Amino acid sequence: MRKSIYFFAALFLSITACKTSEKKDKLSESPRHHEWIDLQRSDSTVCKAFVVYPESDKPTKSVIVIHENRGLNKWARTFADQLAQKGYLVIAPDLISNTVEGIEKTTDFKNSDEARKAIYALDKDMVTADLNNAYNYIKNDKASNDEVSVMGFCWGGSQTFRYATNNPNIKEALVFYGTAPRDSTVFANIQAPVYGFYGGNDNRVNSTIEDTKKYMDSNEKSYEYVIYEGAGHAFMRRGAEYNGSPENKKAHDEAWKKLLAILK
Repeated sequence: MRKSIYFFAALFLSITACKTSEKKDKLSESPRHHEWIDLQRSDSTVCKAFVVYPESDKPTKSVIVIHENRGLNKWARTFADQLAQKGYLVIAPDLISNTVEGIEKTTDFKNSDEARKAIYALDKDMVTADLNNAYNYIKNDKASNDEVSVMGFCWGGSQTFRYATNNPNIKEALVFYGTAPRDSTVFANIQAPVYGFYGGNDNRVNSTIEDTKKYMDSNEKSYEYVIYEGAGHAFMRRGAEYNGSPENKKAHDEAWKKLLAILK
């Protein structure tokens, strides 16, 4: 009996230690240089942006990372750091920073619901202006090689697609489970190739793919996409969690390989 108690106690401690390891704060332990910068808006407020520098001996390609509808939370910043680990200069603007009185950054909101309210209250032209500022900042950084790609998740995926219609100079647009603009006339403005990453169990988004491809094809634009069977919406975030489903984890891992191949 006593041996059984010891066994289960050891098993519990082992599982707890494993979970603690999985939850380790990778961001604070990162060896890469992080900094917050201010992107000046025309209304005298600033858009805060998180910048991560890769460990490199030469200028590198840059990537703008656009957050989900939860704002620039810890997961989004951790992703930016992981991308920098792969050799890219990364800027992640906090697009709801200083848009609500008394709230400087996403992390100042009481909860993700409040952050979502702020996201959906944003003016689209201000979002474009903030992204333009992020683009100009990172392109002109001396650590940049002048090439800038854009990627985003969920709401940020949709904004990535929309930004491709506004900036003809980006190298690629990587859209993670986001929808394309509803105005079919703006597709003619796209110059960069667009790559879509979708979860098989995300029909709200996937039901729009057919029309998106039709509009892209009719305008002779490059649009490639992959659907990860069994994965749900937000599989990049959910697949990174220690208790993520096998389908989301598989999609997460495969999508990482694909996005790095595209950026390279």
